[in-house]
Amino acid sequence: MTATAVPAPASRAPKSETTRRRMPRWLTGVIGTIGLLAVWEIAGQAGIAKGSIPPPSEIVSQMVDDGWSFYWANIKVTLSEAAWGYLWGNLLAIGLAFIVLLIPLLEKPALQLGIVSYCIPVIAIGPILQITYDGQTPKIILAALFVFFTTLVGTLVGLRAADPVMFDVVRAYGGGRVAELVKIRIRAALPSLFAALRIAAPAAILGAIIGEYLGGESGIGIAMIASQTGYEVTRTWGLAIAAGLLAVIAYGITAYIGRALTPWAPRMER
Repeated sequence: MTATAVPAPASRAPKSETTRRRMPRWLTGVIGTIGLLAVWEIAGQAGIAKGSIPPPSEIVSQMVDDGWSFYWANIKVTLSEAAWGYLWGNLLAIGLAFIVLLIPLLEKPALQLGIVSYCIPVIAIGPILQITYDGQTPKIILAALFVFFTTLVGTLVGLRAADPVMFDVVRAYGGGRVAELVKIRIRAALPSLFAALRIAAPAAILGAIIGEYLGGESGIGIAMIASQTGYEVTRTWGLAIAAGLLAVIAYGITAYIGRALTPWAPRMER
């Protein structure tokens, strides 16, 4: 009698692993956000924080009552300050990184300058800027300081990430440092540069808001001070959420532009 071979069952990945692999990253984030909001709503309705942390439903109701005109009047001021600070801070950082690459002796002073700009206490330099400059200039400078070091380091790391073999090709055709920079290093630096710019976008908004705490007529920071003074807790939370959404949008736009301009760069799994 001939024995019949029974085929071995095909190996299967654990169900939880398969589900995790099939679930998109964005869906995981949505589920986590909904769960967090549910817990927040329950805690707020139960009065666990004694009114200092209102439930999301009350915050949204307050935001609807305040209206778009109230939020836009403050958001556009903060957005203008953050945008100018983002522009100038990044231009200075990228320009300094290129100079350091062409003149290596300047690397140490440049990094020291970046560290000082990153570590200097806002409470120390803020009042000085407020006395020295008028209008939006102090907020723009603070926003620029918040992005300068991140972009400087990201640009330097990216400029040095090029394949050394490509440099041999450029040198074989008689190219020097400038030719290496234009033909090889800039392209190699783009993924790292855009990674730094993604981080710098929310940082610029934070710098502008902190600058508004030092004084001004309008802006998210000014509105938050007014609502805190009047003990309008839900409005304060609404402004904080608006600032957070603004930072998320700025991060998302920068990330989208970076992905569009660097299709060769490795991506995270979704």
